[in-house]
Amino acid sequence: MTTPEDAIRARRRLTNKLIAAHEAARLRPFFTADVKVIVGDGSLILGVDAVIEAFAGQFAEPAFIDYLRETERVEIDAAGGRAAEAGRWTGRWRGAEMTGVYLAVWRKVTGQWAIESELYVTLS
Repeated sequence: MTTPEDAIRARRRLTNKLIAAHEAARLRPFFTADVKVIVGDGSLILGVDAVIEAFAGQFAEPAFIDYLRETERVEIDAAGGRAAEAGRWTGRWRGAEMTGVYLAVWRKVTGQWAIESELYVTLS
């Protein structure tokens, strides 16, 4: 049986692969409809449509390579329906790289883990 922590780590690895493949539309099931994302510069993106649009815009940039999120820990709430994932992220473009830390809140929705909110902090 897959633990919630293993399921979340697996879903994160899959989002990394979809981002590297520049597959914006295929990222939709990984987010709740009302997702909230604070990106590295402090800007706020609200809702899954806006998140997918933001990814598509990044993917259209010729210099963009990928974003990699590396999970350091996952903690599940007592009820088993929410989780906090923390780790480090890297964004790569031809000739440039940014890194930092992130926190993601996952919620179990109809048996599947989906991202409810994310916070990215750029540190370099």
